[in-house]
Parts: sequence; C-alpha cells; structure tokens
Amino acid sequence: MRTSIVKNIGNSIQIKQQLLNWSQQFREVIFMDSNDYPRQYSSYDCILAVDAFTAIKTDYHNAFEDLKQYQQATRDWLFGYLSYDLKNDIEVLHSNNFDGLNFPDLFFFQPKKIFLVKGNQLEIQYLNMCDDEIEADFDEINIYCSVSSDPSSEIEIKQRISKENYLNKTSKILEHIHRGDIYEANFCMEFFAENTVINPLEKFLKLNEISKAPQTVFFKNNTQYLLSASPERYLKKEGDLLISQPIKGTAKRYLDPIEDKKSKNQLASDPKERSENIMISDLVRNDLSRTAQKGSVKVEELCGIYSFEQVHQMISTITSKLDSLYAAVDVIKTTFPMGSMTGTPKFSVLKIIEELEETKRGLYSGAVGYFTPTGDFDFNVVIRSILYNQENKYVSFSVGSAITSLSIPEKEYEECLLKARAMREVLG
Repeated sequence: MRTSIVKNIGNSIQIKQQLLNWSQQFREVIFMDSNDYPRQYSSYDCILAVDAFTAIKTDYHNAFEDLKQYQQATRDWLFGYLSYDLKNDIEVLHSNNFDGLNFPDLFFFQPKKIFLVKGNQLEIQYLNMCDDEIEADFDEINIYCSVSSDPSSEIEIKQRISKENYLNKTSKILEHIHRGDIYEANFCMEFFAENTVINPLEKFLKLNEISKAPQTVFFKNNTQYLLSASPERYLKKEGDLLISQPIKGTAKRYLDPIEDKKSKNQLASDPKERSENIMISDLVRNDLSRTAQKGSVKVEELCGIYSFEQVHQMISTITSKLDSLYAAVDVIKTTFPMGSMTGTPKFSVLKIIEELEETKRGLYSGAVGYFTPTGDFDFNVVIRSILYNQENKYVSFSVGSAITSLSIPEKEYEECLLKARAMREVLG
C-alpha cells in the first residue's frame, strides 16, 4: 500500500524547517515536533503528513463508532483530531456555548505523503499511487527556503470572561466542591480577536521558539489552523501498552537560577498542586482500568517535576496493558475527554463547567495525533494553543486551571494569565 525509503540527513533542525515550509502548498497538513525534548515513550523526533487521499469529518453524533470503522477499514496511517465536544457522544451532554471557530468535532485524514524523522534518518512513506514523486519531492524539500511572510493585521485581543466574572465563577465551583458535588474542576476561559488576519506559519514558528514543547503541532485543514505548543501527552498505545501522562501543577520559571530552582522545589512540595495531580492520576487509573488486562494498571511516576521554556510542570505517568477484547478507538472513547482538562468525578464536572464557561471549547482541550497501520496511536492534549479560522478571520486561545478545595480564586486567575503569556506574546 505504501512505498517506504530511508534517507540519511545531516541536520535534523534544517530538514524540519524545510519540510514545514514545503508542506504549506497542501490543503491538509499536520506537523508534529518533539523539539528534541528528552522524553521516554517518544517514537519519532518529528512527523509530517500531507495531502489527504481519504478523510472523515463529522460532528459528535456517533463520532467514535464512525472513527472506529474508518480506522479499521483503512488500516493505514491516519492523522487528525478529536475535539472536546465529543463528550456529547459519550454521555448525554450538550455544548450550547458560543463558538467563533466552527471547526468540525472530528477530523482525520489518510495522507498520501508521510515523513518520519528519527535521529539522523528520514523515513519517507508514500502511497503507491504517488511513489514516483518521492525523489522529485525530496529534491524540492532540500532547496526549500522560507515561505512568503504575509503581513498580519493589528490584533486586538479580548477576554471572554472578565476578572470579576472569573472570580465569581470560580467561587461557584468552590461551592460545588464544598457541597461534595465534585472534588476538582478544570475551568477555562477564552481570549479572542475578531476580523483578524494572521500568517499561521509565522505565528507557529514564533510560538514554538518561545515554548519548545515536546508535543508541538502545526495543523491545517484548508482554512482552519491549530498552532499548538502543548507539553502534554494524552494517551499513547504501543502494542498492548497504554501510556497516559496527565499534567496538573504549574509554576513560573525565572532567569535567576536560584529563584528558578526555588520555584521548582515549591511546586514539588505544594500540597494544593500535589492533591490536584493525585486526584487526576486516580481518575486516569480508573479510566484506563475499563479496557485493561486485570491488575495491569500502574502508576510509573507520580508528581514528577519537568521544566519547559515558560513553566515548570507536575506530570504523572500511568500505564496499563490493553485487554484484547477492546479496539484502539474503544480506549480513546473510555478515557475521553482527558482527566487533566475535566476534573473528578468526570460526568458531574462536565455538566458544571459547561454551565459556567462561556465558550464552546471545540478543539481546545481535545487531542491531536495519529494512528499507525497496526492500530497503535499517540495523541497530545490541545493546550497552550492558538486556533485560527482564516475564513471567519477569528483567532482564539483558551487557558484554564484546576479548582480544588484549596484553591484561591485570585491565584487561579494569575495561573491562567501565566499560561496565556506565550500566546499573547506571539499574537501581540
């Protein structure tokens, strides 16, 4: 079905840049970059997939079953995304909030052309129908310089929920927690700009330069773009091994090494941050147990501290072995939306945050990734991301924080602004 050849490459940074520039001519593009972040469970340094041969695009109705059938019928590489609002396919839920982006709830495509970078090797996989183009394309990629930089318009970023309103809403979540309705809720708010023209590639490069995150994605579906500097893995499948790495707990980075280390140590011992991470890790364990071989769910690391360009993060790693009764898409359906972006108990939280948030989350806090021909997969969590509808001239990014019984609304608001900083800088 595919022709595969391997090329030796000297400079992976240069080839990544050339691949990304070359890809802009296509209608469908997904570029995933680990930014050489030293992480266990990383399969590739970088992947580029372009040009849909087949695709699936749907709203949430029956979405997981449609995806399962598409994945099992194709048995090929598939790339795409799951939006947060697929929750409505799993439970009796609704998404009635404002949506300025209007992305489909689910989109996957089977690319004609795939490039896989690992170390100093580039594997090229083309569908047999176009494998005669490999050498010509490779020659073209090698001489590809930067693409033209269309000017961006002045960007006036607005905040969907005012500070006062945010504090009121987080206080309502705390009331739910104190009543025992829920234990933790991830509450999000949107920043947006209307009638705005941006150069998506230019903004992505700037965002990636600032963040250098291990789950970075540039995604394009015609006029719809995702520019993501996500540090978080949602779920990965390797054979029967499943790996989830929820992030809960954030601390500021400092230029002064002493201040920076102090911030990192404070995060590691902060009771509020630890409790929110442990609660979500427990939720992930419970979610994975639904498709796991008996006794195979393990917490490989609890509350590990990892440093990124902008922030320190608290990350846990939970693994399980998949029971052979379940298909790849079943695992996603039984763990979605990911615990780190919802809360616990999940169903109660989903209803409460839908009432309090003012924007439909859409692709934000969903997942982007791929399936391999053997049914393995790897998906990130869509956070620290800019979304852009070129047709609507609408730009959006959202941020959130976990509200627990120990939360102070003012501090949660400050955490949201800290997370928004990189996207603001890029757009500003």
